[in-house]
Amino acid sequence: MSGLAESTCLLFVPGHLPDRFEKACRASPEGVVLDLEDAVPPTEKGAARAAVIDFLGAGRGGPPLFVRINAPASRGGLDDLVALADGKLPNVGLVLPKVESPRDVQFVRQLDPQRGRSVMVAVETAAGVEAATAIATALRANDALVFGGADLAADLGAAFAWEPLLAARSALVRAAACARLPVFDVPFLATDAPEALADETRRARDLGFTGKLAIHPAQVAPIQAAFQPTDEEIARARQIVAAIEAAGGGAALVDGRMIDAPVAASARRALARAAMHF
Repeated sequence: MSGLAESTCLLFVPGHLPDRFEKACRASPEGVVLDLEDAVPPTEKGAARAAVIDFLGAGRGGPPLFVRINAPASRGGLDDLVALADGKLPNVGLVLPKVESPRDVQFVRQLDPQRGRSVMVAVETAAGVEAATAIATALRANDALVFGGADLAADLGAAFAWEPLLAARSALVRAAACARLPVFDVPFLATDAPEALADETRRARDLGFTGKLAIHPAQVAPIQAAFQPTDEEIARARQIVAAIEAAGGGAALVDGRMIDAPVAASARRALARAAMHF
């Protein structure tokens, strides 16, 4: 399974709609999340789980796969954990919803027979945001954080919009940075607004998010493109790195502006991100 650090977009597909699984895999080469939680009606949980288990059992090739299980405190979550403990979710990552403490992750891992599995931890409650740094530092190098903005907005009584959730987004980015983990932004719910999607994705990128989740195949390409540095940004980054190297690692001037090692580190990250998709 490729690393989450290299992924900028993962596509969700409802677990009770197995006819969409292959299409999702073709549309999202960086990864697909087979969803057993919010996208699945309560009456379809069992059928969704069976469909996902059947799909995984077929051993198909393709992009990295993840399964978002239900919250462990729910009936659906208990059934998901039984399937996990019985080894019916092999060779996939997990997305854990509504995590509020490191213990939530430890509980799932204790039941998991597959050691070293990648886990994406969704922080989507006020309690989760408060504990975000503790959660992040308890994760492993191949794990990631996810910002669950819709559920968080409901928990806070806030609007599901950029400004009301900016502080929480920033807190999650800081937590991920402390643990050197990838962090994915919440899906953009409008499927027919590519310009607005691209704008929000660029904002998330500039804030420090390393990826964004998608809920429709048409969202994948705009998200990937928004995480790519522009030609102008690439040229600027190369200029900064060259100037720092010429100065022997010390401060330098580029177009009349002083740059130093932290600025050069950001420039190198931009170049590395650009190189991933060449």
